[in-house]
Amino acid sequence: MAAGKTFREMFTFANKDVTKWFPGHMYKGLRQMQARMKNIDGIIEVHDARIPFSGRNADFKFTIGVRPRLLILNKADLADLKDEQNIRKALKKEGWSRVMFADCKLDSTNFVKKIVPTVEEMINEAGRYHRAEERDFNVLVCGVPNVGKSSLINAIRHRYLRAGKATRVGAKAGVTRSLLEKIRVCDEPLTYILDSPGILSPNVKSIEVGMRLALCATLQDHLVGEDIIADYLLYWLNKNSRFEYVEKFGLTEPTDDIQEMLVKIAINEKKVQKIRTTEGTQFS
Repeated sequence: MAAGKTFREMFTFANKDVTKWFPGHMYKGLRQMQARMKNIDGIIEVHDARIPFSGRNADFKFTIGVRPRLLILNKADLADLKDEQNIRKALKKEGWSRVMFADCKLDSTNFVKKIVPTVEEMINEAGRYHRAEERDFNVLVCGVPNVGKSSLINAIRHRYLRAGKATRVGAKAGVTRSLLEKIRVCDEPLTYILDSPGILSPNVKSIEVGMRLALCATLQDHLVGEDIIADYLLYWLNKNSRFEYVEKFGLTEPTDDIQEMLVKIAINEKKVQKIRTTEGTQFS
């Protein structure tokens, strides 16, 4: 299909700076997390399964100290998991002994009922130090924006308490903007979770990582530009020989020109407007 076609070997743009998006509420959230750590028994870090190694905030390990931790790679239903075992091996080398792949919106799946026992086990194994006499468990949920932290909390709460949503959920990054009060999610054992705002690394290490974050909506679209995000997706598809978009959008062949592609899609989908000008009727 793409015989004879040449595509870009790298993606570059100079219009936006996605490498330094760290709004004030993220600084506030990070300070709140540090202030509450003395009463936290364990950590659940949530990240997007589509980009398991891109954009995770390395500063979390300094914030949480030696607390036991569980990594949940959410939105697994949207990810290609053929490399799941390799991902687990790579994460184990980074020190993650407990990793779950999940879809937190499907709270009826088996993984939800495994979370609280896993958290209880890892906390008891690690020891609770000055909280050893306490009967309840306090768990902090953290991660970059829009990876499903609030959805996870609501799913656990519904599974064990049959209760409604305790924290707001949104399709865009930045819905949770400050550290919330303790949310009871389970009675046996008594478990509380603290939701936290999505916190990016203060400096995204490369344009490539920044664009992957934007493509998965962990950066707000307007900060990068919808056309630039679409262009990066086209670049990635061509680079990885994923030409399914040609049939999907009724194109004749692969293209490396996002504007050409968007125009053809608009025409095929009849998403055009007639505009009368001095030169006659035109389409846009």
